[in-house]
Amino acid sequence: MSTNLQPMDSQPGPGLVGQAVDRVDGHAKVTGTAVYSAEHDLPGMTHAVLVTSTIPCGRILSILTARAEKMSGVALVMTHLNAPRLPESGQAGVNPPAGRILNLLQDDRIHYNNQPIALVVADTLEHAQDAARAVQVAYAPAPAELDFAKAKAAAHAPGKVREPADSERGDFTAGWNRATHRIDAVYTTPVETHNPMEPHATIASWDGEQLTVYDSTQYITGVKTTVAKRLGLEPGRVRVICPFVGGGFGCKGSTWSHVLLAAMATRQTGHPVKLVLDRPQMFGMVGYRPMTEQHLRLGATADGRLTAVGHDVIAGTSFQEEWLEPSAILTRLLYASDSQRTSHRLAPLHYGTPTFTRGPGFASGSFALETALDELAWAARQDPIALRVKNDAPMDLDKGLPWSSKSLRQCYEAGAERFGWARRNPAPRSMRDGRWLVGWGMATATYPAHRSPASASARILPDGSAVVQSGSHDLGTGTYTVMTQIAADALGLPLAKVRFELGDSALPEAPVSGGSQSMASVGPAVQAAALAARAKLVALALGDPQSPLHGASPEDIAVKDGRMYLKSAPERRETYAACLARQGGQGVEATLETRPGAEAKAFSMNSFGAVFAEVKVDPDLGIITVPRIVGAYGVGRLVNRKTGHSQLMGGIIWGIGMALLERTDMDLVTGRAVNGNLAEYHLPVNADVGSIDIIVVDETDPQINALGAKGIGEIGVVGVAAAIGNAVFHATGKRIRDLPITLDKLV
Repeated sequence: MSTNLQPMDSQPGPGLVGQAVDRVDGHAKVTGTAVYSAEHDLPGMTHAVLVTSTIPCGRILSILTARAEKMSGVALVMTHLNAPRLPESGQAGVNPPAGRILNLLQDDRIHYNNQPIALVVADTLEHAQDAARAVQVAYAPAPAELDFAKAKAAAHAPGKVREPADSERGDFTAGWNRATHRIDAVYTTPVETHNPMEPHATIASWDGEQLTVYDSTQYITGVKTTVAKRLGLEPGRVRVICPFVGGGFGCKGSTWSHVLLAAMATRQTGHPVKLVLDRPQMFGMVGYRPMTEQHLRLGATADGRLTAVGHDVIAGTSFQEEWLEPSAILTRLLYASDSQRTSHRLAPLHYGTPTFTRGPGFASGSFALETALDELAWAARQDPIALRVKNDAPMDLDKGLPWSSKSLRQCYEAGAERFGWARRNPAPRSMRDGRWLVGWGMATATYPAHRSPASASARILPDGSAVVQSGSHDLGTGTYTVMTQIAADALGLPLAKVRFELGDSALPEAPVSGGSQSMASVGPAVQAAALAARAKLVALALGDPQSPLHGASPEDIAVKDGRMYLKSAPERRETYAACLARQGGQGVEATLETRPGAEAKAFSMNSFGAVFAEVKVDPDLGIITVPRIVGAYGVGRLVNRKTGHSQLMGGIIWGIGMALLERTDMDLVTGRAVNGNLAEYHLPVNADVGSIDIIVVDETDPQINALGAKGIGEIGVVGVAAAIGNAVFHATGKRIRDLPITLDKLV
């Protein structure tokens, strides 16, 4: 795999923000000193193993545990027969998707295969595993709906959703009837499972009346709140710690059953309990991206202007809890059209509940919409870029709001130039490299620029260094580094003099690290707290008769490298440490919360991009390779060019997997994933990834936040599957509308 970091079109500013700074946590990770959730070593640690159901629907007739309980080292076998009774049967605080419906051994009902039905705790992992195998379960099976093709016939409108399930603008029927070109097609995406390198892991420990949970999570505050409500505790009695996350991608954004079960078990045994899901248990009980069937109808004039856009989605969900993959949301905002109609329906299945998966809704929806746009471009004999530019939305027509910023046309131009799009022969099967068919395809990317309230504290220490804190998370995305950059610039300190701390619910509250919002939310809070602490220090100096800055105006003070000085007389200066030493050696501290203001309702805030893909296809065997991808993005101010590049590149690799490899195959008899392991659930490896060239165009967004920075965690995956699929059509002349695009669909 090769990548191209230079040149980047977003030039760094004079400070640390914008620079390609190395990860401040990099040394800890490569030397193995970074401690992940399952690696905390507590005295008296015990090990837990889950027993999960082997049927998709029914009841437990009997569960025999006597043999397991007598085995060596076993401390507890917890089932629905002896589990602690919880408030509201364990469902206190349920408010999906923020509070999920969990399986906490409160009854004998089975809702899906791989559901937790027992927990075995022992002195060693091996003893717990051995005892778990000795638990005997008899079931009374009930009829289960496992076939999406049948379930969709009973699909219904979702209940509680964040965005309206349906939308309509203009007269769709009239727009469709007067169209010269029409595309009417159905596109499908399969179940996809997150599979982060680090599986879900929890250690729970009681110390008197205090419960501490070490959990691999994207939302420590959410875990704290959920655990407290489900167990009937005051929130102050629960602390959640998570300094590092080995990948999450959405599945770790919710609190799942195993977290509560570990907390219940530690109270029962009196010892810390470690519970790590094995890889097959990652398939079902901790979410996945659900399958979708998407009906696209595009009508356009002879010259390609859209007159009607219809996008109807049927998505899988569980019987236990409704969860919607909102695949038509991006269709409402991406292109201008005289009329538009979208809808979402849910098809319940006896599977575990789906959840957020990188680019939820937008990744799956972009495959359908952007493939249909390519089909329209071919039907209208239009260049795919020209067609998109012609239908570019000047504002968010669905919400009736102007864009806070939009650099999509610049992305088209920069990406096309870097890719060499002008050399493309539009005819399918017209380009070759020896015996290989060559195809070039492109697609548009977009994702909302979310922002939530967030808090941070900044403390300048007596030695002139600083500690900055926020209860955020680092999923491997670079949060430690970018927040250190922001704080160092605001404090006027070198990077090495600032320590940023996160991953503890005792710290100032931050939102879930999902929805591409950590930078846009926590970054402004960190900046505000650091500026406030700096202002306090400056005020101390100005009021101190012994300071060379005494009596000066605050507006005349500048800071650099841990020193304050007068702009008008730079020789009048002193260090932070010297100033604080005269104050008795006490530091200064500030804690602030920042939140979206009126601008959140006055503007539509999104990131945009353009993806260009080249594929090579063996004409006889149908083998597909992706030698290169160019992605161009407008994401506001890029705080760190190096970690930002890594994030966008990672999203593109996700898109390659979505296009060509990923699919969770569910057994239609048992409802269990038949490829529930990393040997058979196929993900891109180095050999599958060619050159990835990232461009970040210059973009200023004065509305999103004080930094002008948007999140980039999810936009990288959006549009990639469609760009690859469109390239496959260009190479072969075969249009594949069902993901993944495997060789059997081409031969």
